[in-house]
Amino acid sequence: MPIEVRPATRFADVRAVIGPKRPDANVCWCLSYRIPNKLNQELAREERGEYVRKLCRRKLAPGVLAYDGDDVVGWAAVAPRADTTFAGNRKIPHVDDLDVWSVWCIRVRPGHRKQGISHALLAGAVGFARDHGAPAVEGYPVDNRGAKVDLTMAYVGTRKLFEDGGFEWAADTDSVLNRFPRVLMRLDLR
Repeated sequence: MPIEVRPATRFADVRAVIGPKRPDANVCWCLSYRIPNKLNQELAREERGEYVRKLCRRKLAPGVLAYDGDDVVGWAAVAPRADTTFAGNRKIPHVDDLDVWSVWCIRVRPGHRKQGISHALLAGAVGFARDHGAPAVEGYPVDNRGAKVDLTMAYVGTRKLFEDGGFEWAADTDSVLNRFPRVLMRLDLR
């Protein structure tokens, strides 16, 4: 059955992919780049999940989910860059003043990896952004040149994943993750 990618409007499905095993665990919930640092530091444990629950109820979903039949198997965070911390990030440059969207987290559930789901998620995130009027989409993956990336740090994607999705290199960044430089990749949708 082909992978289907849909807007992330079902909180239970978002929780299944990016939520903790224990509700009181203090994990990212894919909020680190989405909300201001002060709020990110203030939200703890169950509050983080409740914040994401509210995001799922908004008119604009906080990202997209991948489904294999009825099973949710992956997540990609996508939003207008202006609504994320990338709007003011000093390590990741703005190449122009275009109102681009950002894709910053791609997560595939264990047991479903190495099946092309990351590619489907990236394409779904691009489609979601396009459907909401984005003129371009950016990602900030690691440029690992084929070297293994620690799974806990692979959430930003790799340069090759973005190149396979039609993105082109737009700029180097001053950001490093897991000892790999991050690059700014862009896909023009105009």
